[in-house]
Formats: sequence, C-alpha cells, structure tokens
Amino acid sequence: MPESIWFLSAAAASVALFHTLLGPDHYLPFIVMGRSRQWSRARTVFITSICGVGHVLSSIALGLVGISIGVAVEKLVYFESVRDKWAAWALIAFGATYAVYGIVHAVKNQPHTHTHVHSYGRAHSHEHTHHEEHAHLHRESVLAKPVPWALFVIFVLGPCGPLIPLLMYPAANHSIAGVIIVASVFGIVTIATMLGVVLIGTFGLSYSPLKRAERYSHAIAGCAILACGLAVQFLGL
Repeated sequence: MPESIWFLSAAAASVALFHTLLGPDHYLPFIVMGRSRQWSRARTVFITSICGVGHVLSSIALGLVGISIGVAVEKLVYFESVRDKWAAWALIAFGATYAVYGIVHAVKNQPHTHTHVHSYGRAHSHEHTHHEEHAHLHRESVLAKPVPWALFVIFVLGPCGPLIPLLMYPAANHSIAGVIIVASVFGIVTIATMLGVVLIGTFGLSYSPLKRAERYSHAIAGCAILACGLAVQFLGL
C-alpha cells in the first residue's frame, strides 16, 4: 500500500475522532433518548451503531458515486452542505416534537394524593400517578418504534463533512482500493467514538440524582435534542 494511503488513513482516523467529538449531534440524542425511554445498554449500543453505520455509509456511497462518474468535488461539497441543513432541521423538528410529547406526558403524570380509611378507623394518604402505572405496563408503546427510525433517517441525512473533499478524493488519485481503505478507517473510528461517548454518557446519567425530575425526562430529552439541532444549524457544530 502506498505511503500516501497510510498517511491519509491516519488523517482519516484523526479527522473522524475530532469530527465526532466536536459534534454533539453524534451522541447526545442517544444518551438522552436512552435515559428517557429507559433503553437497555445493549439496545442503546445497537441503535447508536445502526445510526452510525447509516450516517457513514450515506457519505461513502455519495463519494463513490461522485468519483466513479467524475462529479466535481465542489458539487459534492455543495450537496453535502444541503444535506447538513436537512439533517439539522430534521433534528430540530424531532427535538421539538418530542419535547411537546414530554410536556404532555409530564402533565398527565402529575402526582395526586389518595386517602384510604382502614376498617379499624385509621386513615393514611399517599401520592400516586395512574398514568405512570399505565406507562410502566406499556413502556415501549406510542413512540417506541418511530423513535429509532426517526433517529436513523436523521443520521442518514446527516453528512460526514470532511470525508469526501479531504479524504476520499485525494485517495482516489491512487486507487479505488485506497478510497475504500480510507473511508473504512473513517467510518470505524467515527462509529467507535460515537459508541464510546454514548456509553460514558449513559453510565454517567445512570448515577445522576434525577429521581424528582423523572416525569420530565421526555421533555428534557426533547429540549436537549432541540438545542443540539439549533446549535448544528446556527452555530455550525
């Protein structure tokens, strides 16, 4: 393998690492959704992996098509920028929708007090929520299936910005095999970094003292994703 491909592979690993770490949209949605939906660690890893694969493969496929038919890199960069805006707006819409769902859920799950009088005359009261009991029985009901699919579509829309112009096109000067090697390194490091940050974040949240705010978890998750989408769209993260 030419020395330049080794250099590009090392560059791909570095760019993928920092591109992922500096983009909260690569991991924050999975951390907050995993907490609010009470996904198992295995399910969180699976959904993150699938979304990461879709995220990387969409850009790799576009780059390979562009290289094979001779599309100018400027045109592909422009199309990637358009995809980036689509993904950001989709993330904003998803976050806003889920925040509204979370607020409705929190209002319905407002604790209320019941008083019970026993046969021997002693009375006691306790707080409880009917909606939470129902939600416990059907935890993965209304939004269970749409949530992972919505995240997957958003990540397929989202481009890997530096991949095509900085890595794939230079590698194409040597061979298609070089392109595949460089793209594979970029993809593996991107997905591994996503998984690492998501697992660390999930582990950290599991020890956070948020019991009192538990019924607001969906609203908090939606607001966090909304803020993430706004940061991507307007701050260029």
